[in-house]
Amino acid sequence: MTDLDDVSVSRARRVSMSGSPRTQTVTYVEPPEIIAEPLNDILDANNFTPRLLALTSNALVARESRLLLREFNLGTNDWRVLSALALRPAATSTEISDFVAVNKAIVSKSVNTLISRELIVPADGPRGSRPLYLTRAGAEMHDAMKPISLAGQSIVLADLTADEIAQLNTLLRRILQKTPELYSDAGTTDSAADNISR
Repeated sequence: MTDLDDVSVSRARRVSMSGSPRTQTVTYVEPPEIIAEPLNDILDANNFTPRLLALTSNALVARESRLLLREFNLGTNDWRVLSALALRPAATSTEISDFVAVNKAIVSKSVNTLISRELIVPADGPRGSRPLYLTRAGAEMHDAMKPISLAGQSIVLADLTADEIAQLNTLLRRILQKTPELYSDAGTTDSAADNISR
């Protein structure tokens, strides 16, 4: 094996420091092997369901976030909290987190934002819990934000018939019922499946 066959090659060079020449060793690392062609064992991108779901969700969230920020200086997570409380008054931050399947820290940040905007208020609950409620301003904000979310749904479903939409939603609810297995496989217990009606 030659020096050039090594992953790294050490070379000596003369450098001058404070007028006194000394030898410094410089290590050159050869670049890793590059794979320039697709692998043989790959996912079918056009038929990999998680990818299709993620692309759709990402596009919906990107549009919604942009419009909500522009119109109300709030974001998608803030809308999710308002929407959850519109459905479930007195829910706690933890319950909202479970319902919308969003990290508790993210929900907590949105809750604090909405409290500071006087769109929701906390109350004293049993065993130290803190149930949350919409204020009148929060209910009005919910009503103002709702059309933006519904419009996104209308855009992605525009080419489907009513029967196809009903079938799609039925299939998605069945898929969601399997999500506890995903969380269990990852060693967690969080899941939004219990909040989906069959």
